Amino acid sequence: MMRKKAIIVSLCVLAVLAAILIPVLLIPRRAPDKVVVIPLSGSITTGDSSSFSGSSITPGLVRNYLAKAERDKAVKAIVFHIDSSGGEIEPCQEILLEIERAKETKTIVVSMGGMAASGGYYISTPADKIVALPTTMTGSIGVISSAVNVKGLLEKLGIEIAIFKGGKYKDMYWGVRELTAEEQEIMQAMVDEYYEQFIDVVVERRGLSEDDVRDLATGQLYSGSKAKELGLVDELGDLDTAIDLAMELADIQTAIVKYYKPPRLTLWSLLGLVDVIKARISGSGAEDMILLEILNHNYPQPLFLYQS
Repeated sequence: MMRKKAIIVSLCVLAVLAAILIPVLLIPRRAPDKVVVIPLSGSITTGDSSSFSGSSITPGLVRNYLAKAERDKAVKAIVFHIDSSGGEIEPCQEILLEIERAKETKTIVVSMGGMAASGGYYISTPADKIVALPTTMTGSIGVISSAVNVKGLLEKLGIEIAIFKGGKYKDMYWGVRELTAEEQEIMQAMVDEYYEQFIDVVVERRGLSEDDVRDLATGQLYSGSKAKELGLVDELGDLDTAIDLAMELADIQTAIVKYYKPPRLTLWSLLGLVDVIKARISGSGAEDMILLEILNHNYPQPLFLYQS
């Protein structure tokens, strides 16, 4: 009788525990918060995101990274680890807009590596905060462009090029003659336009006065320490400092830190390397390779680029 009573009591206790625990177990648990670290290293270009000459940063690469972070609802903050001397203007602008769109839903912090200059700084400006090492080389706010004249080289190689054009200035970018004074003014006006755009971006994104930005937008490099004094960056520290700051800004106490990996070398990059090796084996000299490069890239592009 006592044993039967004990069994009944035990069953009642189990029923009560089940009634308490089952609803708790069935409640979906929220995924732990995450901070993702996105590496952006190399020149900024519209081309392939990896090449034999080194890594590069493209709008497509950044877009893919951000799409991956956006799909993961647990991601509350993104830290871009940037190491770049800049590059082409158009992809710099595209990347800036992509980061601004991501900022609408995620906290964005930039951690600068050894260099985040010119275009590398340009794409950093939308961030909620910028962290630099004291020794980071940054700034270089300005624009550079060039127009190569290979007329002498063509004559040395015995090459004559006949130009047929429709439009007064259509051949000014071909590099087979000197630019006229009027054409030089056209080139300078284009450079000035992009320079003004760079200044506007820094003024708007960094909250600095236009006069202050013009004073420091000389194209020169600044150390991370000096950049902090000038208001170009917010904090001094390393990647861990940036991650801690991102968590603070996103108002999260603990988080899983996920490090996104850069893309692997692509087939097209490998084919490009094969072309260079073939040129070397066939005995193509420096002059031949320079000429081919110039003829393949006729239009000189203004660049947000620090050139060492």
